[in-house]
Amino acid sequence: MITNPELIESTPLEEECDFASMFAANERRVTSGGIQEGMIVKIDPEFTLIAVNGAKQEGRLSTAEITDDDGKLLFKEGDKIEVYTTFFNERPNISYKKVIKMKNIEAKIQALQGDYQDKIVECKIIKKNRGGYIVEFDGAEAFLPRFASALKEDNKNIGKTFKVCITDIKPEEQTIYVSRKRFLDLDRSGREERVKKLLEGDNVREGVISKITPFGIFVEIDGIEGLAHYTELSHRGPINPTTLFKVGEKTLVKILAYDAEKHRLSLSVKGASEDPWKEIESQLDLGDQIKVVVSNIENYGAFVDLGNGAEGFLHISEISWNKNLKHPADILTQGQEINVEIIEMNSQNKRLRVSLKRLLPKPFTNFKNTHQVGDVVEGKIAKIADFGLFVNLGEVDGLIHNEDICWAREKTSKDFKAGENVQAKIIKIDQDKEKISLSIKALTESPIKLFAKTHQVDDQVEGTILAIKDFGVFIDLGDKVEALIRDEDLHPLKKEELQVGDKIACAIAFIDKNYDKIRASVRKLERIKELQHLKDYNEDTKMTLGDKIKL
Repeated sequence: MITNPELIESTPLEEECDFASMFAANERRVTSGGIQEGMIVKIDPEFTLIAVNGAKQEGRLSTAEITDDDGKLLFKEGDKIEVYTTFFNERPNISYKKVIKMKNIEAKIQALQGDYQDKIVECKIIKKNRGGYIVEFDGAEAFLPRFASALKEDNKNIGKTFKVCITDIKPEEQTIYVSRKRFLDLDRSGREERVKKLLEGDNVREGVISKITPFGIFVEIDGIEGLAHYTELSHRGPINPTTLFKVGEKTLVKILAYDAEKHRLSLSVKGASEDPWKEIESQLDLGDQIKVVVSNIENYGAFVDLGNGAEGFLHISEISWNKNLKHPADILTQGQEINVEIIEMNSQNKRLRVSLKRLLPKPFTNFKNTHQVGDVVEGKIAKIADFGLFVNLGEVDGLIHNEDICWAREKTSKDFKAGENVQAKIIKIDQDKEKISLSIKALTESPIKLFAKTHQVDDQVEGTILAIKDFGVFIDLGDKVEALIRDEDLHPLKKEELQVGDKIACAIAFIDKNYDKIRASVRKLERIKELQHLKDYNEDTKMTLGDKIKL
């Protein structure tokens, strides 16, 4: 027995064939027997008993051999069945699958006779034996000698698929011999000439997809395999090859180049068709409305198919006027047909952005047409800012500034929680800026207006200091009424000596009912007091002179 692989590879072809023949003969001795008719005696889940003519004992057959892919039995007890029988100690060792294999080989040999030399087939390695590999093609088994395999000696080849040449057929042995080495030699010798022909004339050819990988697809054209990189698969840009292609499918490709040193043929699927961006450039403009189909949905938006091999992008912010939209799938479904507006076109970068919401009525317009200043609305606090509250009114938001929350300084935006329901009055609808201003304090009558009903300018009042600012101090006059005393109106008081909580006597200087503001003045109060003293003095003086005249 030859054990050195190097000796095998250096053996002349005739001796190699003799070795293969000896190996096949050895296989026949080990498995000597023949096809016989038997009868199924009993079927159990694991084994089936078969009675074979000439056998003193019944033989066992794995029940899996007479079961189809769905687990259904192909025969029943009492049925006659052909089996391959080998005798050991008068007990038959039988197989149904071997009969099928032998018949497949016999049929394949009959079909190939007279036209098999160097015929190229694609086979799958089933198992390894002492002389090489058992392979399968078109349902028939064949023998790939080790010296003809051009493979490394390891078990990683089991299950792999390779192209081989049929080199010999032995009908009496029911054996088909194949060689991968022969295929590689033929392929190498004729490759350059075939590639040269491929590169001549029209470089768009039809091929068959032979393999799909994450980085592209392999396409076979006239026996030459080339790679179409994933960036060359679609005008839409880089895509996942498994989403658009299947092994065995035919596809048009453009031959880009051939690297003779690396024996590498570069192909392009998108190059075999006209660039859809030429059509987009010539027929579409910004603002055009087009009908598209949603092709893919992501968290950040959706891709839409224009129907000519190009894709556009619909960002989530352009799907709906509703700012609370969480995911595009809440509105869109894959395959859905929608109308959109083109909002950006960049032919150089092949970038097309579209909008769905711009074809829908604006929520602000709907709100403006159904509401007016003075209406009372109710909404949920959507966002809290330092300067106020954003209130969701359905499809639009309104803003309540801190100054419109409460008549007094006792409440600000920090006293509310997101999600809390509030009532407010519409105080402004700005059509140009599409903004809605709301007020909670406007729901009740202004304390200033109530104050103005019982007070007027020059009235003397007393207030408690609420806040000291750079420009003056705010005082509380009671009943949520505040007044401002400017720095120039504090005289003769000294501002640096004042503290929050101090009481100040002053006079009303100005009441602004339109803007709900009151100004007070300590200086004015002092002036009023001076005038009153002067008036009282003058009256006393006049009485004294009169009396003197009367006298």
